[in-house]
Amino acid sequence: MSHPMESPEFFRDPYPLLAALRARGPVQRVRSGPHGATWLVTGWAEARSALAEPRLSKNTTRYFADKPSKRNLAPAVSATMLATDPPDHTRLRRLAVKAFTPAAVARLEPRVAAITDGLLEAMAVRGDTADLVEDFAVPLPIEVIGDLLGVPREDRPALRRWSNDLFAAGAPDTIDAASHAISDYMAELIAQKRAAGSGAGADLLTELIAARDEGDRLSEFELVSLAVLLVVAGHETTTSLIGNGALALLQDDALRTRLRQDPALIPDAVEELLRYDSPITTATFRYAAEPLTLGGAEIAAGDVVLVSPGAANRDPARFPDPDAVTPGRSAGHLSFGHGPHHCLGAPLARLEARIAFRALLTRFPGLRLAVPPGELPWRHTRLMRGLTHLPVTWSARVTDC
Repeated sequence: MSHPMESPEFFRDPYPLLAALRARGPVQRVRSGPHGATWLVTGWAEARSALAEPRLSKNTTRYFADKPSKRNLAPAVSATMLATDPPDHTRLRRLAVKAFTPAAVARLEPRVAAITDGLLEAMAVRGDTADLVEDFAVPLPIEVIGDLLGVPREDRPALRRWSNDLFAAGAPDTIDAASHAISDYMAELIAQKRAAGSGAGADLLTELIAARDEGDRLSEFELVSLAVLLVVAGHETTTSLIGNGALALLQDDALRTRLRQDPALIPDAVEELLRYDSPITTATFRYAAEPLTLGGAEIAAGDVVLVSPGAANRDPARFPDPDAVTPGRSAGHLSFGHGPHHCLGAPLARLEARIAFRALLTRFPGLRLAVPPGELPWRHTRLMRGLTHLPVTWSARVTDC
C-alpha cells in the first residue's frame, strides 16, 4: 500500500492532505522504521525555525554511512552542496554565490528577455495552441543556466531529461541511472573546458575550474558535484514557478487584467505565486544530529525531519485566507528556504519569472487553458511540485473550461 504522499491524488493537489496534517499539529510523525522516525513540518513558524536549525544536519554521507542500501546513486548527486553542513557548505556556497548576486543577475536581464521573446515568437509562429511547460517554462531556464555555465546548446535537452529523471518518485533505477549520466556528462564537460584553457570569466563553470586548479579551493569531486547541482537546481524550480504561476494566472481573469494594465505589480505577484503553489513541496533531507524539541514534538537523535515549504506557505496562522491568490500580502513565504541553505539562485528565478509573466501577458492577452484544470498532469515527485504539460490556446474560446 503506497504512502498518501506518494499517491496520484497528492501529486495532483497536495494541499488538502498537508492541511489535515497541520491541523493535527505543526510537526507530525509520518513514518517509523528501524533507523528512527520521520517527521513532517507543516507549520510556518516551525518550518522557518527548522530550516535554520543547526542541530538538523544535511550531511547525508554521515547519515547513511552505516545503513545498508540497494541504491546506486552517483556520489556527485547524493553529496552535493545541499547535503553538506558548515564549514564545507559555507566554503562551497561562497565560490558560487557571486554569480547570483542582484548585480550579477541584473546583467543577465537582456539575455533572459531575448530568450523569452524568442520562445514566445516560436509559439506564435507554430499556431494558436501550445504546451506552456514544454514550449516555454522548460526551455527558458534551461537556456539561461546553460548560458551561465557554458553548456553547449546541443547538450541541453539531454541535461533536461536526466534532471527530470532525478525526481521520478517510485523509480529508483531511473533516478540512479540519471544520476550517473548527468555526473559523467559534467565531469567530461569540465575536462573539455580545462583542456581548452578558456580564459577566466568565460562562464561560471570555467571560473569554478580556476578555483579548483589555481586556488585549490575545490576538490575535483566538489567541482563536479557543484556543477551538477547548479545545472539541476538552476532550472527545475524555475520551470515549476513559471508553470504553476501561469496556471494560477490563467484561472484568475481579474488578476491577469490588473497585471497587464500595471506591470509594476508583477514582482509582488511573483512572490504571492511562489507562496500559493510552491515549486518545492518538501525540502531536501535533514536529520537530527542531536535531540531537539520542535513544535511540541520530541525529536530523537537520528530521526529524519522533512520540512514542507508547500504546507508552511499555506499556514493560516501566518497567511490569512491562504488558499487564495492575494498579491501584496506581506512577504515571508519559504519557497526559497531560509537560513544558510536559502536558495542561491533566488534572484535569478525571480528575474526569469518577472520577465516571463510580463511577456506572456503582453504577447498573448487572450491566453487561456485548452483543457479543464482537473485534466492537467502533474509530476510524480514529493520534492518538486510542477506540471508536466500545460496546454493553452489563444484561439476561439474553448468550451467546458
